[in-house]
Amino acid sequence: MPEAPACRIVEDDLTGPEIAALLTLHLAEMHGWSPPESVHAMPIERLRAGDVTFYSAWHGNRLAACGAIKDLGHGEGELKSMRADPDYRGKGAGKAVLLHLLTVARARGCSRVSLETGRPEPFLPARRLYESHGFALCPPFADYREDPFSICMTLEL
Repeated sequence: MPEAPACRIVEDDLTGPEIAALLTLHLAEMHGWSPPESVHAMPIERLRAGDVTFYSAWHGNRLAACGAIKDLGHGEGELKSMRADPDYRGKGAGKAVLLHLLTVARARGCSRVSLETGRPEPFLPARRLYESHGFALCPPFADYREDPFSICMTLEL
């Protein structure tokens, strides 16, 4: 995999047009790849809630990727809205955000970070990224249920 581009990763208030556009694309793709009942991506309003911290990664003045960590309580976090801009897919921007989120989770004292992602083929690059950083398949956690379109993964920190 290519090295991650030099990105500036910042906590984001989700008010910029670039973030709105990338999250709109994210939701559209999720709904294009999975049935509605299997889409667990959060709308922008939900990502602004107090239990979620959202980050954006910038390559110069271009939005390269984004991701969030949701506090599940009891020392556990959940990765949400991991997305690279199409121009940055496969170039390490998602990896940079993932590594940043894991650093944040460790700094918060999390003992585990989990995520839900899709099972269909378009989700394979994301699953490979998570696996390459130690995430393993796990049973559904939090409010997730068994779903033929979803996979849950977890990482002990």
